[in-house]
Amino acid sequence: MTGRIECLFSALPRPLDPFRSIKLKIGILVVASIAAAIAYFWFQIGWWPPGTTIASFVIALSVTQVLAHGMTSPLREMTAAARAMARGDYTRRVRASSRDEVGDLARAFNQMAADLAAADQQRRELIANVSHELRTPITALRGVLENLVDGVAAPDPQTLQTALHQTERLGRLITELLDLSRIDAGVVPLDREYLSLSDLLSEVVAEAGVAAEAAGRGVRFVVDVAPRDSTGYADRERLHQVVMNLLDNAARHSPSDGTVVVTGRLAPNPEGGGTSGVVIEVADAGPGIPPDERHQVFERFTRGKRASGGGTGLGLAIAQWVVELHGGSISVVDDGRPGCRIRVVLPG
Repeated sequence: MTGRIECLFSALPRPLDPFRSIKLKIGILVVASIAAAIAYFWFQIGWWPPGTTIASFVIALSVTQVLAHGMTSPLREMTAAARAMARGDYTRRVRASSRDEVGDLARAFNQMAADLAAADQQRRELIANVSHELRTPITALRGVLENLVDGVAAPDPQTLQTALHQTERLGRLITELLDLSRIDAGVVPLDREYLSLSDLLSEVVAEAGVAAEAAGRGVRFVVDVAPRDSTGYADRERLHQVVMNLLDNAARHSPSDGTVVVTGRLAPNPEGGGTSGVVIEVADAGPGIPPDERHQVFERFTRGKRASGGGTGLGLAIAQWVVELHGGSISVVDDGRPGCRIRVVLPG
């Protein structure tokens, strides 16, 4: 019924559209309303004092112009702010003091401006982070190749391993960017299977250890799975990606002689009787994450303030995306111990 009424109103003519001032439109509306009332009064009574009629029109139009100024000023401010935003200035805001529809529009406009400013800042951070992450391995790879071409270095396994590590680093960056585009595109189907938790974590830890050694990080990884035959129901490739991102993040923020502990457990059934999934925790020996920053670590492009280890700030955001695809949860655990502990809970 409401939709039908709205359709009827939308089909009505708009005689005031040619006027470019909303204050003038309001004035015409008031004058037209008074004129209609006077015409009806004259039709019923048969007379109307001309002087009083003209004075009523002038007073009504003047009062309308004065009062409408405050009503229309947010609209003028929004116009100026929108033009500034078109030039890249997202700092302009609109005064939203009224409680009517114009005030609601002004508040919505301010929220939109803040969201656009945040999106623009994220875009700038993405460009800066990706440029930095691309420049570092490309520079290192170029140096290795120049040494090989000039005969300064021999193509021995160690030199080739360095080149391979830099290539793998570029590959991980491209994977993160592709995953970011998948997040924006929507849900990605999962290829779930029952997998050995111990085998998966050992495989990821071995890969993370090679990457940490090639990056010059003297970090030691420890795997602790109980019971050893624990199994989980997940997409192997995606879960591998989650744990790898968590280990890479932990290695970046751990001291050179630190230890990163990866634990795997069966999640107890909250309703009692058996288990209902798996719990994976990654704990490092770094400075930890301040409580007021823990809600931000899974946001895109958030690199944190713990240590300057590089990264695009996408690893934990992608990890959260994959975990939520599985219907699980990921969070920073505050257990009173030093360092940072991130817990992943996946349903069975």
